[in-house]
Amino acid sequence: MLPQEIIRKKRDGQKLNSGEIGEFIAGVTAKTVSEGQVAAFCMAVLLKKLEMDERVALTSAMAKSGTVMDWTSERLPGPVLDKHSTGGIGDKVSLMLAPVVAACGGFVPMLSGRGLGHTGGTLDKMDSIPGYQSQPDITLFKNTVRKTGCAIIGATPDLAPADRIMYAIRDVTGTVESLDLITASILAKKLAGGLQGLVMDVKFGTGAFMQKYEDAVALAESIVKVANGAGLPTVGLLTDMNQVLGRTAGNAVEVVEAIEYLQNKNADPRLHEVNVALTAELLVLGKLAKNVPEARQKIETVLKNGKAAEHFARMVKMLGGPADLMDKPEKYLKAAPFIKDFYPAQKFRVSSMDARAIGIGIVELGGGRARPTDTIDHSVGLTNVAQIGEEVGQGARPLATIHAKDEAGFRHMAEVLATAMQATGSTTNELIRLRIAS
Repeated sequence: MLPQEIIRKKRDGQKLNSGEIGEFIAGVTAKTVSEGQVAAFCMAVLLKKLEMDERVALTSAMAKSGTVMDWTSERLPGPVLDKHSTGGIGDKVSLMLAPVVAACGGFVPMLSGRGLGHTGGTLDKMDSIPGYQSQPDITLFKNTVRKTGCAIIGATPDLAPADRIMYAIRDVTGTVESLDLITASILAKKLAGGLQGLVMDVKFGTGAFMQKYEDAVALAESIVKVANGAGLPTVGLLTDMNQVLGRTAGNAVEVVEAIEYLQNKNADPRLHEVNVALTAELLVLGKLAKNVPEARQKIETVLKNGKAAEHFARMVKMLGGPADLMDKPEKYLKAAPFIKDFYPAQKFRVSSMDARAIGIGIVELGGGRARPTDTIDHSVGLTNVAQIGEEVGQGARPLATIHAKDEAGFRHMAEVLATAMQATGSTTNELIRLRIAS
């Protein structure tokens, strides 16, 4: 069928069959479908929406548009598992979850992304480690997963190439918000990764892309249903991002917090609970634990006995990073030139937080990108961030310790924090709101 006839059919609200969807996506990859036709198709989907079996067909076609990884030849003695987050301020969970799952007997080929908008990216955090190859060739990637149990890298260009083409067009045609297209975009790369289990961390609140809880529920339900429909066992959790997750926000500073967490130092309770909840679901999906309570016990064990930290250290070393990063992180992770605590003018108890404003402030410090071509300053960010319910001010604790390149940057971030952290509204520390399974 001609691409324009497929577009016309969806424009008129008719249902597409899997053959039509597959033919269109094949044309996207082969570039026999024009950018204008891709834009028209995406707009038709945004306006007329897809039924569930159409979503599954679109996601599967996009996953198969390039290389689909097959781990059977590696003869791994455990399940291939992964986690995906929709992103949030201070979300460094991937750095902790991957080695914990590896220490429990799973294998995690984690394909991560860079920062988008006000949220940080896992790949940018890993790039703050000197020598670390976040874009290795496929041979090194597979060897690292096989020998260390995990590898946190960027998606290779040959995985789900149709998604890369379509996303670039969606970004400039006002169709990014389509629930159907978001679902397919997220899952295409995961299906192409050859996974046997996936846990989705769908975040909501001021620090997330999905700020409304209802929108996050709809996305989580869509992802879980489509993933399971495409043959990938998946569970979704909704987590609250109405405040910074953990005590740090930035790149190098978040790596330090993750390292300290794996070494049983300064583990923030909220950050720990998110990591344990997501990891436990993966262990059950991968049949590495009978149930969530047993999974939680295994997680605590590998954290306390140091096995999780060992897996992270081996992964970093094999991908070109320092062999002694865990022992001397301060030697390798760049520190900002200007580091100073910021106290508000008056003492108060934090009862609400605009985490999005904090994320934008970090981008303005240089810790994120205003444009895709921007270079990131991995050293800037925040540590010792106050949480909702804590008293701040002289004689109590600072709002945060600001890591900036100069005093002007410090002053600007201080103004952001003073506005973003408020003593109004009702205090809440709710964390995990909902679990969605097939």
